[in-house]
Amino acid sequence: MNHKISLFLKNESGATAIEYGMIVALISVAIIGAVTAIGGKLNTSFKTINTDL
Repeated sequence: MNHKISLFLKNESGATAIEYGMIVALISVAIIGAVTAIGGKLNTSFKTINTDL
């Protein structure tokens, strides 16, 4: 029984999955921020083009 508990405590595969999940979440936040900033600029550009036409 102690051997199984010892193996469970030494298993780090779950920690690796959590780390990858955190990295993906941070990248997603960065992408959302960039798309939001670019989207605002594009919206302004399209409004200017529409007014000029």
